[in-house]
Amino acid sequence: MACLGNMRQRDLNQLRRLLEGRKREILSEADRAVGHMNSKSPDGFPDPTDRASLESDRALILRMRDRERKLLAKIDEAVKRLDTGSYGRCEECGDEIGLERLKARPVTTLCIGCKSDQEARERA
Repeated sequence: MACLGNMRQRDLNQLRRLLEGRKREILSEADRAVGHMNSKSPDGFPDPTDRASLESDRALILRMRDRERKLLAKIDEAVKRLDTGSYGRCEECGDEIGLERLKARPVTTLCIGCKSDQEARERA
């Protein structure tokens, strides 16, 4: 695994641990959520308001699980980039992504400048 410019192997290992830890957290949360959803049956709530509340809660949990599923894919992609030595390079301009940005958002593929430009285009 090659080091990028200023990024040392120690930093790369720390980022890998961050990614792997977040993945474990997401998978653990998903297991708990599925267990919680399966433990409550809409038939156990004769009141229509209670059933509606349960269904609303389930819909929210499913949306959260979908977001987490997408994040898991990004985590897996980031780990692959770590393995191939391309981690920490902006996919738009090719410059290094700052270490502090990677620590804050280890799945990022854009440097702060390119991300700001992307957000400005989306707002326009």
